[in-house]
Amino acid sequence: MNITDYKSFYDNVGKTNGWDFSRVKCTIEGNDRDFYKEVKQSCGKGDMLLDIGTGGGEAILTIAADSALLLIGIDQSAWMIETAARNAAKSGLPNVRFLQMEAERLIFPANLFNVVSCRHSEFYAEEVARVLTNSGGLFFTQQVSENDKFNLKLAFGRGQSFGIEAGTLKQRYLSELREAGFSDIQSWDISGIEYYHAAEDLSFLLKHTPIIPDFGREEADFKLLQQFIEQNQTEKGIRTNSERFVIQARL
Repeated sequence: MNITDYKSFYDNVGKTNGWDFSRVKCTIEGNDRDFYKEVKQSCGKGDMLLDIGTGGGEAILTIAADSALLLIGIDQSAWMIETAARNAAKSGLPNVRFLQMEAERLIFPANLFNVVSCRHSEFYAEEVARVLTNSGGLFFTQQVSENDKFNLKLAFGRGQSFGIEAGTLKQRYLSELREAGFSDIQSWDISGIEYYHAAEDLSFLLKHTPIIPDFGREEADFKLLQQFIEQNQTEKGIRTNSERFVIQARL
């Protein structure tokens, strides 16, 4: 899936669903980290926080109360931001704003934010460094590793980052952050096992993420999915793996 196809896919997901996967029933073992909880713990009451690739705002809204003076979520998709605005209105939280914006060109003054977060979305290290305060500004990102859902991608013979060496994206981001001026950089890998409770849960995930590009466009995809379920069904659910990495960097 090239960048143009991905943006179109992502925009359509924003229109129909936002980035809300709360309906998907899945048990996760071995990964007990809460990314946004860790972001919240690093915020002071007077801080400004920017969330890049905020989707429908579901995640950032869970930490908005009493975490920072102002939280701003941005996303490239107008539909995602429309969903986020509706979610913000329902929450009644006064310290959250959502804006449509590209991550590669952040339309904010330099040194505005104390904390920047980015979960499962692309970021540009130089832009993050520019908008962060140059006296201890903190950046958090969690990204999907190449070997995530490996057995699923193997079953389909295609998938997000399929065939790319594990660790490639992490090393690229670490290099870009160093070049952008971050000096205190830490990273760690997170592995877990996911058990999807029913076929509907896994099917919803595949239709609303780019894990298997163009899933469902061909009838054969549903036959492959059924075969995968039969081969990976356990008492706990349909088994696959979760692979993530987290980077924390400070200026």
